Amino acid sequence: MKLAVVSHKLCWPSTGSPTGYATDGGFPFQIEAISELFDKTRVVVPSEISPTVGLSPMKGHGMKVICISALNGRGFTRKLRFPFWLLKNGRVIWREVSEADAVHTPIPGDIGTIGMLFALLLRKPLFVRHCGNWFVQRTAAERFWKWSMEYFGGGTNVMLATGGSADAPSHRNKNIKWIFSTSLRREQIESNKPHMLPDSGHIRLAIACRQEPRKGTDVVIKSMPDILKMFPNASLDVIGDGSRLLECQKMAEHLGLSRSVTFHGKLEHSEVLAILKQTHIFCFPTDASEGFPKAVLEALASGVPVITTRVSVLPELMKSGCGMLINSPSSSELAETVNRICSNKKKYHEMSTAAIETAKQYSLEGWKDRLGEILRRSWDVKSLSNDL
Repeated sequence: MKLAVVSHKLCWPSTGSPTGYATDGGFPFQIEAISELFDKTRVVVPSEISPTVGLSPMKGHGMKVICISALNGRGFTRKLRFPFWLLKNGRVIWREVSEADAVHTPIPGDIGTIGMLFALLLRKPLFVRHCGNWFVQRTAAERFWKWSMEYFGGGTNVMLATGGSADAPSHRNKNIKWIFSTSLRREQIESNKPHMLPDSGHIRLAIACRQEPRKGTDVVIKSMPDILKMFPNASLDVIGDGSRLLECQKMAEHLGLSRSVTFHGKLEHSEVLAILKQTHIFCFPTDASEGFPKAVLEALASGVPVITTRVSVLPELMKSGCGMLINSPSSSELAETVNRICSNKKKYHEMSTAAIETAKQYSLEGWKDRLGEILRRSWDVKSLSNDL
């Protein structure tokens, strides 16, 4: 069975990749896992020549990357360019969708939306993953994506919302199912050991995310003066780049935190995991629209208790005692919570143990098995290696 994946995820040429391309984030790990369910996988994604850091190779079973041109710009500029981009690239997407036995489109994203619409027109078995916050729609496009999943979901149209809850994602269409998000293999999680707090009081905190508004990096930086009063040897690692990185760096400098806060920028996935293994508390006081933040799961898998907010699936993850929730992205409340966790070594060790046990429930193997089970049942096939 041949799968076509259509996504807006930007890729770059890479001589070290079996497919010749690499990309960042959790996308390459998830697509590799998906490819293991199928005979062949064709990944249709935009590509740029400019190199970047923090990339992982695009690879997988029977995988080939089909490049289309990048759709640059944001907001209104991107919308203006879209018809011209579609004239240039639509034929390639149509060809790959028409030649495939099934189609996968991650959304939100305009390119994934085109893939979804083409699959519906050609009546191809389809599975869509909504990778944002299912419960929050701030734009007309976000409302359209949710409406389309609720309208078309059912039969061979498999609609999956990233997140988790005891309640179903939609009361309008019970065919929509929850799916979690991850980037870690089982062996990567099981090899980790619970952390102990250092006797020196050198508490290491970290936050890993896109440095964008409402993600919470500014909240963590503002909390550091109070944390340093309680733990004078504390430090903070800030991982990731984005439009607010320079502003956060200036904020740390203004607060006199140059020696306590390290900005790493964008890192390779392995480098992120290496820092997390040396971290004691992962701070994620987000007020943004989150789906299933993989950085939080990576911290838990490393044995790091998490302090976060009541956004999306995060309260569900914290139920096991692997972290603590704060009521709002407040620097003072964050500092108080760090003190509460790090003032009890026995309790901290229990939280670190619970973090690893929680992460074990969200391995890539478990994700792939769950996805395969849903697809086989919905498409009425015994194996995804068979043609429909």
